[in-house]
Amino acid sequence: MIIPRLILCIVLLFAGLFVFISATIGVNRFKKPLNRMHAAAMGDTLGLLLIMLSLVVWRGLSFVSLKLIIVLVFFWLASPVSGHIIAQMEATTNEDLGEIEVLKPDEDI
Repeated sequence: MIIPRLILCIVLLFAGLFVFISATIGVNRFKKPLNRMHAAAMGDTLGLLLIMLSLVVWRGLSFVSLKLIIVLVFFWLASPVSGHIIAQMEATTNEDLGEIEVLKPDEDI
């Protein structure tokens, strides 16, 4: 019973590490700040999900697993908001980005 769970944990852990490494390469290869932020945000979100799932599978259903899931939910709520605020600041203050059209919520496309 422990061997299939161990194999699943290892697969999830290595998948998470692969996503983190790919995101790091993407961050270093992109030249524009917004592209770098997108690569970092996507890599962090998916990589953290896979690694936390690996830990949850390893611990089984327990109080520790519940705490790991709560940390994952908090990260999934906080990371997009902070990334959006930083990207919005970059878009409004960086003159080298070119022309960016910002739509207001009440405007039609």
